[in-house]
Amino acid sequence: MRHVLARVFTGAAVFAAAFAAPAAAQQPMTIDDVFQLRSVASAAISPEGDQVAFTVNVPRDITAGAENGGRDTHLWLYDINGEARPFVTGDISVVDVAWRPGHGTITFRARREGDDATALYEIDPAGGEARRLYAHDESIGDYVWGPQGETLYFVAREDQPEDAFRSRGFTAYAYEEDLVFSHVWRVSLAGGEAGEATAYELDGHVSDIEISADGAHLAVALAPTPLIDDRYMARRWSVVSAAHGSVISTVATEGKTGGVAFSPDGAHLAMLIGSDQNDPTAGTLAIADVETGDLTLIDLDAEQHIRDMAWADEDSVLALAHVSVGSALVTYSITGEEEARQRWDSSVIHSIDRHSRSGELAVTYDSPRQPRTLATMSSPARMSRPDSLDLNPWLADRELGEQRAYSFTASDGVRVDGVLITPRGRTPRGGWPLIMTVHGGPEAHDSNGWLTSYSDPGHIAAGRGYAVFYPNYRGSTGRGQAFARRHQNDYAGREFDDLVDAIAALAEDGIVDPDRVGITGGSYGGYASMWGATTLSEHFAASVAFVGISNQISKFNTTDIPNEAYLVHSREWPWEDWMNLLERSPIFYAGQSRTPTLILHGEEDTRVHPSQSLEMYRSLKLRSEAPVRLIYYPGEGHGNRQAAAQFDYAHRMMRWFDHYLMGEGGQPPAVALPLEELLGEE
Repeated sequence: MRHVLARVFTGAAVFAAAFAAPAAAQQPMTIDDVFQLRSVASAAISPEGDQVAFTVNVPRDITAGAENGGRDTHLWLYDINGEARPFVTGDISVVDVAWRPGHGTITFRARREGDDATALYEIDPAGGEARRLYAHDESIGDYVWGPQGETLYFVAREDQPEDAFRSRGFTAYAYEEDLVFSHVWRVSLAGGEAGEATAYELDGHVSDIEISADGAHLAVALAPTPLIDDRYMARRWSVVSAAHGSVISTVATEGKTGGVAFSPDGAHLAMLIGSDQNDPTAGTLAIADVETGDLTLIDLDAEQHIRDMAWADEDSVLALAHVSVGSALVTYSITGEEEARQRWDSSVIHSIDRHSRSGELAVTYDSPRQPRTLATMSSPARMSRPDSLDLNPWLADRELGEQRAYSFTASDGVRVDGVLITPRGRTPRGGWPLIMTVHGGPEAHDSNGWLTSYSDPGHIAAGRGYAVFYPNYRGSTGRGQAFARRHQNDYAGREFDDLVDAIAALAEDGIVDPDRVGITGGSYGGYASMWGATTLSEHFAASVAFVGISNQISKFNTTDIPNEAYLVHSREWPWEDWMNLLERSPIFYAGQSRTPTLILHGEEDTRVHPSQSLEMYRSLKLRSEAPVRLIYYPGEGHGNRQAAAQFDYAHRMMRWFDHYLMGEGGQPPAVALPLEELLGEE
């Protein structure tokens, strides 16, 4: 047998059964439903351990007449073992929720009416209105509180003088030269009055900060410049005196860096890092000595990637690991020994916040039938969800697809995992049509949690009669460093052969019809979709490519992360082997395309320049008879943020697949969407 179905549920059988979907659903999920989906974004447990402040993402439901815009983010409060309730709502985006020490209040960043920049707000959990606690000349970024809640440390850009000439049209700028650096600022809020904020003189651009429990030390993330490539590849953490900003030590990591946390005694830093400069992701746990910066890497060869961590005590760290399509809570000693592991495969945990004394955890998680939500855990093996918290009660009336983990063996013997969603009921003769949904990165992965959004067809497609497969092809995270590096110096090689092998496995199992397969994805998934439409055209009957890469040479010269692309993906520069990169570019094979291809891109994309989609479109138009269409989204970047653009994208994607995988095919559907009909405004 060359492949195997895998559905593993461990660690939480009682919890999973308690929240199983109702047996009788009423109607399939639709695109309109996406604009009602609410999900938990972050959670912070109170110093007393009896409450959790958490944020909830709320989309703009333009199908119900809401004004176009990005999603709002509201503040909610959960009294543990009591009720969860909305606290700050409306037209607002609440971020960086924290409990203010010594005050019992909740603080957050927001930009409300009357604010010139993002400010810091405070609200009493007992009730009342949020008040603006502190505003700086520039927007406040990451922030932390001193131990008594009287001193605020925050990240903000250096003050920008007013430019009287901008209003007269003098808006020219020097690309990658007119840089504005951010600094760590310190301000006293003792007595309710703000003192004068002072900036620490540190060498570089600050993006994030953390503080030790005693308030003596700050951990500061510094990059040489504000450029995104430097943030990705050259950002390093330094330990700084909170009193006067002098550098005590710098942790000499080599590659990507993630978050940090001080040990309770302030002697160590737990860190998420890349193990070297070629590691695709900051998914390795490491422990650094605060005074010397000496570093110990933890469980380097494990087939997992660490997503979050919290100190269990002075000598051990609780790490949240993503393992294939599931998750686990793993306790490590600071010397690297694994002390305990609890797997969670029926739900996927995405973040943890631990109470320092009780050990109670506030976690965010999702599952195949549940968008991301909140739970608490009295131990790594026991999860409790607030009885009063159901952000999407209407989902009980939706017939969702059948979702499960699915693994197969690729043609060269490598195991590849993924997530499969199929319609309910018996498989039709010949199998369902398939939409292969390819994640970006490729240093990312799809877990067996909630997988439906405006650009991920998931349960929407299952409701229309499609199987949807999310492959964690080689180069994906969740399987350890060795697997994540398997795509390096092999653009569109074995990584995308995995997609073809997935079709063969699903067809052999009788699940899908190999003659009716579509492919879609964004960014690197868009690259896969363009590759599928050209080099692998015989395998794909339709392609929808979003912000994808069509020409690896020009992509290098137009992206804002060329160094990252070189170090963790290509491992050689274009001029070292021009033909290799050209032959790894979908435009090189455009003449052999027989796949109808829909291309979509944000006009303001700096990661994958919109010219990549223009090159693909023009190459197909000139060299292929296959139908092709290019859609640009003004004002959007590397992914759509505005509700109207998301709505447009979702309908164009599904209409393209319906037309070519289930419909009459031939010439493309009409250019314009019937918006009056779709929005119910006829």
